[in-house]
Amino acid sequence: VQLQASGGGLVQAGGSLRLSCTASGISFSINAVGWYRQAPGKQRDLVALINTAGALTYADSVKGRFTISRDNAKNTMYLQMVSLKPEDTAVYYCNTVGRALQTGRFGNYWGQGTQVTVSS
Repeated sequence: VQLQASGGGLVQAGGSLRLSCTASGISFSINAVGWYRQAPGKQRDLVALINTAGALTYADSVKGRFTISRDNAKNTMYLQMVSLKPEDTAVYYCNTVGRALQTGRFGNYWGQGTQVTVSS
């Protein structure tokens, strides 16, 4: 199972970015998928989640600014971020929990992380 995240970068406050995460070896369409972030010296926190029923959950700090979505045909998930703030600066990780397609092994799988830096 591999999750490949991309789309991070440096942006000014008020700007936008879209993160992508493409999976191989596991299906996003039937599993919960989410984005987490970790700022220096802090724990990794949930940003947004799509559960197995398709319900969306957002951290209070990003509600109204971030949108999580997925494209089942591309086995890719996205995080559209607008009105970015300096406090959004962190490494963003994509995540899914489910069974690997080839082995059937149930696991908690993470992407490698992509840096988002918002300057003031």
